[in-house]
Amino acid sequence: MDKGSDPYLIRYYSIGLDGKGMKELTSEPANHQATFNNDQTLFVDLYSRVDQAPKTVLRRAVDGQIVMDLEQADISDLEATGWRKPEVFKSLARDGKTDIWGIIVRPRNFDPNKKYPVIEYIYAGPHSSFVPKSFSANPSGLTELAELGFIVVQIDGMGTSNRSKAFQDVAWKNLKDAGFPDRIAWMKAAALKYPYMNIEKVGIYGTSAGGQSSAGALLFHPEFYKVGVSSCGCHDNRMDKIWWNEQWMGWPIGPEYAACSNIENAYKLEGKLLLIVGELDDNVDPASTYQFVNQLIKHGKDHDFIMVPGMGHASGGDFGEKKRRDYFVKHLLGVEPPAWTAY
Repeated sequence: MDKGSDPYLIRYYSIGLDGKGMKELTSEPANHQATFNNDQTLFVDLYSRVDQAPKTVLRRAVDGQIVMDLEQADISDLEATGWRKPEVFKSLARDGKTDIWGIIVRPRNFDPNKKYPVIEYIYAGPHSSFVPKSFSANPSGLTELAELGFIVVQIDGMGTSNRSKAFQDVAWKNLKDAGFPDRIAWMKAAALKYPYMNIEKVGIYGTSAGGQSSAGALLFHPEFYKVGVSSCGCHDNRMDKIWWNEQWMGWPIGPEYAACSNIENAYKLEGKLLLIVGELDDNVDPASTYQFVNQLIKHGKDHDFIMVPGMGHASGGDFGEKKRRDYFVKHLLGVEPPAWTAY
């Protein structure tokens, strides 16, 4: 609808049932959330972007005209802390023509004359897109991680949804792809613009399907990703819940299942990998992680492993979060983390 703008931003339109008379009701380039009154004549429009504070207005539904301003968020106290807003960044996908969108988060004490390791937070499920579009002081928790001395990114690569069918179909019977060619190209393009992004030291982390992808990064793309933390990963799509996996990997089970399996490809591991799993995961079978660990051991692949007693399907809880941050500090910054119990 608006060529060149972020296609993930929700905008509202009206149109006749005959397909004619389309009107744009929310012209601001932002992510809009509308709440209509009972007779659909008015709506409250709350809109923002990840880099723009929220504003709320009352609009007429017939043409989108603003009846009155309601609220404008004041983030001056947040900015006074030194907080840096995320940057929306786009680059071309593997096909050289499709825009890939993501965000870049920098620490408060950012110094463009320094070099910063880069960490990617990944979730690449084909069922949606995942980069935050509305305002947050700490989108996806990335700001906290950046404060330790990293530049942290989140990207929607090919294989995710809310774009074209062809864009999503990249993942069909090929979940190990996870949009990695697009993600790598995106980070390389960002590093060309911002040389302080050290893409010789790239980490990655994720949970569930993101756990599958973050571990897969070190199996299938170790030339780029050097450190990974994988939580509650679906490491083999043949042993996770049928309803999700068969949507994307198909039926009957074919050779693509083994090709996409972290367990089958455990022998390819390079770099530093930390695996975290909840003992009582009721979403992805914990045996998925245990079998992956078993194969890593059989192939003599060094790795780290944490099982959290009593935890369900999660990223690791407070303990896992500490260990994840420590892992990146140690292996990307080269700093031995202090003992948490000293504080």
